[in-house]
Amino acid sequence: MAKTQPVKLSAADSPVPGDPQARRTSWIRNEIRLFRKNRELLILALPGILFKLVIAYLPMIGLILAFKNFRYDRGIFGSEWVGFRNFEFLFKAEDAYRIIRNTLLYNFAYIITGTIAALLLALLLNELSGRLMKVYQTVLFLPFFLSMVLVGYIGNAFLDFENGFANKVLAFLGLPEHNWYLETAPWIYILPLIALWKGVGFSTLVYYAGMTGISTEYYEAAKLDGATRIQMMARITLPLLKPLVIILFILGLGNIFRGDFGLHYFIPNNVGPNFPTTDIIDTYVYRALTKLGDINSAAAVGFLQSFVGLVTVVSANYIVRRIDRDNALF
Repeated sequence: MAKTQPVKLSAADSPVPGDPQARRTSWIRNEIRLFRKNRELLILALPGILFKLVIAYLPMIGLILAFKNFRYDRGIFGSEWVGFRNFEFLFKAEDAYRIIRNTLLYNFAYIITGTIAALLLALLLNELSGRLMKVYQTVLFLPFFLSMVLVGYIGNAFLDFENGFANKVLAFLGLPEHNWYLETAPWIYILPLIALWKGVGFSTLVYYAGMTGISTEYYEAAKLDGATRIQMMARITLPLLKPLVIILFILGLGNIFRGDFGLHYFIPNNVGPNFPTTDIIDTYVYRALTKLGDINSAAAVGFLQSFVGLVTVVSANYIVRRIDRDNALF
């Protein structure tokens, strides 16, 4: 048998340990090799990459407007730098405490109620089978595709003072009717209820998809031990779903300082008397932008919301990682 000749490496192919140039060359060569190996997948992903680049990343150049006194004749890059002056718009406003409080409290309510309701519905779906499963999934998921403008019209059909369904029911029961759009108290219940109805279907299907990935061997072993369905939910399903719940919770915290503009603008019809309980940062900035045309302050508030979201996500992930490293997002 012929002896195998050892492969001789050239100087370029044998990186010297500790040599930065050699390590860089080796890294570039390895990346090129991976690119050639996965070029079909990269070509398939190219439209999505270009879409994300154009829609999400290129507009980030406009973030510098938060630190400039923008003038149309000078353009974005020629306008004067003003530092953090534009950020004073939010914190020096008369209603600053109110809109920040509403934004944070509503978002906490949406995250908590949405998570609990989605988990309960996913657990119930997991107990169903047959054709009705598709019907329930469709009914739950359909509101997610409705625009907030359409939801606003649906809400008006319920809450209109003269012809609204809610007042018709109250009148039938002999109870006093309400002018919902001119009252403040009911909205702390109406807005979370509408947000839950519209968004719970998507979260439910995410959790249900996570449940389908759980091995049936766990449930079969639990049945042999005499466990009930509720015990299997509490001891098997929920513990195995904990990483998914934590990830979605952390991602939800990323929008804790950014409210749902459509929900808080179209549903209450942007009526002044209910601002104490419906106004949030996004609606307040929108009204200021349309009335004053202050692009700089609007850009500053948007930048601040993104920054707070980043800090919140990183902080929440750090806490989770300190408690249970395996369940952290990164």
